[in-house]
Amino acid sequence: MKKVFFTSDSYHTKENTSRFFLDRLMLNTRLYFMGKYFMIVLKNRGAALQGQYDTEAWAASSYDVFKLIEGCGGKFHITGLENLHKCQGPVVFISNHMSTLETMVFPSIIAPFMEVTFVVKESLVKHPFFGPIMRSRNPIVVSRSNSREDFQTVMKTGANLLSEGTSIIIFPQSTRTVEFKPKEFNSLGVKLARSAKVQVVPIAIKTDFWGNDKYLKDLGPINRSKPIYMAFGEPLAIKGSGKEENEFIIEFISSHLAKWND
Repeated sequence: MKKVFFTSDSYHTKENTSRFFLDRLMLNTRLYFMGKYFMIVLKNRGAALQGQYDTEAWAASSYDVFKLIEGCGGKFHITGLENLHKCQGPVVFISNHMSTLETMVFPSIIAPFMEVTFVVKESLVKHPFFGPIMRSRNPIVVSRSNSREDFQTVMKTGANLLSEGTSIIIFPQSTRTVEFKPKEFNSLGVKLARSAKVQVVPIAIKTDFWGNDKYLKDLGPINRSKPIYMAFGEPLAIKGSGKEENEFIIEFISSHLAKWND
């Protein structure tokens, strides 16, 4: 039985959560955080290369990153976890995309409940450092250079994975960004769910605690003054064209961001 790290309907980092001593000693820079993060990735990269990085190991390493973030001053506020229990079979998770944080943390939340993978860009699976880990998770790989081919890849491979019981996480935005622009939020996730006859689960996130670096996007600075928010919505069945459901997901994300930004 897979270990479940979050057993309540919500999770909030305790106010008295202690910081790592060495993180404080390094005067709030990102050096300690990045050093420990690389150690986690390096350890699990080795396991992936040896074929020993399964879903349970993925969830556990994701939780290691989660606890590292908390130990370096990150404060999580996660709601709607009860909705993971309401999923009727595999689903398509549809989320906005701000930073590396959600990619690293989602597995610890979702994978203990169901098999899951991501839609990722090709550069991630070819990355010399992160590539082995990502490839081991059997993701749906898109090029981002040919939108028509990418659409066909997601629809075909996604349908196969869903039919085999694997849920899929999709970030419909073309790139990670702090600003949420509904016009740039495509309906690919809804179209996949409609075609595969599965539910969608909207996710709203605010993860600018972990910034995007100008040159090395995955390794941006961390800002301990910014709380981390994640909200999981109820599973939705797609009816008709899916237009209404896509608009609902956009509103779900927009309304949560508006509340969190107040």
